[in-house]
Amino acid sequence: MLAAGLKRIDAAVRREIDAGLIPGAVLLVQHRGRTVHAAALGEQDPSRHQAMRDDAIFRIYSMTKPIVSVALMMLVEEGRLRLRDPLAQHMAEFADLKLGVVWRDSRGRESLRRVALPPTTPSTPTVPLVHDLLRHTAGLTYGIFGTSRVKSAYVSAGVESGRMSNQQFAARLAELPLAYAPGTVWEYSRATDLIGALIERISGQTLGEFLQQRIFEPLRMVDTGFSVPPDKLHRVAQPFANDPQSGEPIRLINVAKPPVFESGGGGLVSTAADYLRFARMVLGGGTLAGKRLLSRKTVELMTSDHLGADLIRASRVPGASNGYLPGPGYGFGLGFAVRIAAGEAGVPGSIGDHHWSGMAGTYFWIDPAEELIAIWLMQAPEQRQACWAMFKNLVYGAF
Repeated sequence: MLAAGLKRIDAAVRREIDAGLIPGAVLLVQHRGRTVHAAALGEQDPSRHQAMRDDAIFRIYSMTKPIVSVALMMLVEEGRLRLRDPLAQHMAEFADLKLGVVWRDSRGRESLRRVALPPTTPSTPTVPLVHDLLRHTAGLTYGIFGTSRVKSAYVSAGVESGRMSNQQFAARLAELPLAYAPGTVWEYSRATDLIGALIERISGQTLGEFLQQRIFEPLRMVDTGFSVPPDKLHRVAQPFANDPQSGEPIRLINVAKPPVFESGGGGLVSTAADYLRFARMVLGGGTLAGKRLLSRKTVELMTSDHLGADLIRASRVPGASNGYLPGPGYGFGLGFAVRIAAGEAGVPGSIGDHHWSGMAGTYFWIDPAEELIAIWLMQAPEQRQACWAMFKNLVYGAF
């Protein structure tokens, strides 16, 4: 990689900081096993004008999902469950799911009705499978992104509140209708939160205990968890009080105390060094420093596309979902978006590179073809998409 190209990264990020768009960021790029670029720029806590530090702790939100997906696949490897198992085989409360449809009376007034799921066909199972949870095709949704009758039901039922335990959350979710027939649409959803409850049900541990014992300790991810202990709170990265463009208040999760809801879809905090160790394990085919979490073939399965062209096309139809977040040129595997085309995406990359991101502004990707890992951590929700694209262009621009 070109030294001059790598130097451009910091200059571009400083422009965003100087423009008042982001408070600061931690960047880490590793190529062929060697860290070629690392930087801590701007402010860690803009309210105190505290300089960013390289061990700053960030709320990583949905970058939790790949970690929890790995945890479930560890149980699959142990024979505790199979991808093709119906979810209800392990969580009986999901045995009688219904599909939510909007019904209009003669005056045009809308209401939500629950109807039976469509008949089984080879491509459209009537029940969500464990596989569907991992690839976001279970028919679930989020109540907080977009609007629909089913989404409103999520909010009314309290599944978005964060005030229930993982098992209480699962029980409440099972009472709600599905937004789509399983296997028909990729919809970003509470599926990985449900995976967290499923891990608890199978392992007999809380999700936090399982992750700590089976992933964080073996990988020496010493600053990753569902909360930050008191002696580390001074390292937590904070956002601006208000978004610099919209003026809207920025509210992120409180990480100062252990949560009631250990969100498998978005509850973890971590650092660049910790997440690098997780990414190195994935790039290494399931192993790091002599600690094997998964087999090489399981990692290959997770980082392959599990949607196919027809399902991707159906998920891109306007009104079919909140939007196909993997974006052009990408499919979706088991916890990761996976590049399936050299073009289409609008940013550089390689077929087979895989990534995911977090709502507050965190992002990572792994490019096996180039033996590349790149991590971007910030706490600026509304600037996330522009910064991710900028970072990806800059990193590949240094080749």
